[in-house]
Amino acid sequence: MNTKRTMILGAAILGTVGAAYTLGGRESAPAKALATPSTSLRAEGRVAAYPGADVVLASDLGGTIVSIFAQEGQPIRKGQVLVQVDPRTEEASRREALARVKELDADLAFLEREVQRQASLHRDGVASRQVLDQTRTQLELAVARRDAAKATADRLGVVLAKLRITAPFDGTLLTRLVQPGETVAAGTPLLRVARMDRVRVEAEIDEFDLSKIRISSRVKVRAEGMSGSWLGHVEEIPGNVVGRKLKPQDPARPSDTRILLVKVALDEGTPLKLGQRVELELES
Repeated sequence: MNTKRTMILGAAILGTVGAAYTLGGRESAPAKALATPSTSLRAEGRVAAYPGADVVLASDLGGTIVSIFAQEGQPIRKGQVLVQVDPRTEEASRREALARVKELDADLAFLEREVQRQASLHRDGVASRQVLDQTRTQLELAVARRDAAKATADRLGVVLAKLRITAPFDGTLLTRLVQPGETVAAGTPLLRVARMDRVRVEAEIDEFDLSKIRISSRVKVRAEGMSGSWLGHVEEIPGNVVGRKLKPQDPARPSDTRILLVKVALDEGTPLKLGQRVELELES
């Protein structure tokens, strides 16, 4: 009888201790398993310009560089002349063509009066129809010659314009690829210009992490050697994967992993430079 009572009392005590253990909050592992912790995805990337905001300027024509009117890092204005290729041969040819236009204008004025005179003589029966027709033909030929000379002058004007390389937008001259005195072929890169107010980050996200990113996800951007961080958001997720361009810092990550080049818009101004390598922390 005493043994049975002792067993019942022991079970009650164990039950009480177990309840106290649970109610005291020590058994917290199941509760933590139910919580959804905030996670982030880390990646690397580079600062890049938006399409059309970073361009290399070249001349359609070859020649000798006479002048470059801006220095690296200098602000430029749309339409500003940046490079002048030697225009002397084309300028001389255009002056010649314009002089020919003036000469033919004088011939036209004479032939127009002559046609009127021959027509009058023909009406009075003094001049023949044949002479009148010949004069009219000479006038038509002179008009054609004048039009050809004017077209030549216009074409040379276009050529001269192409020898002046102008800024396509307000921005910054990043790099001078040639110097005055150099003779270049048509299509040779001359300058690199960019709009520094139109930059974003191209982040390399492993293809296996595609399900962890979404449009408008918040992003924190940092750069080695620079204090602080800058906020941004995912604005574009490409529809294709490409090869990795940046060497992974983690040697455990395979270098041949295919990646998504996710575009991250910066929400604030930054001192970051085009091509600068950055680290990103993306919400996922």
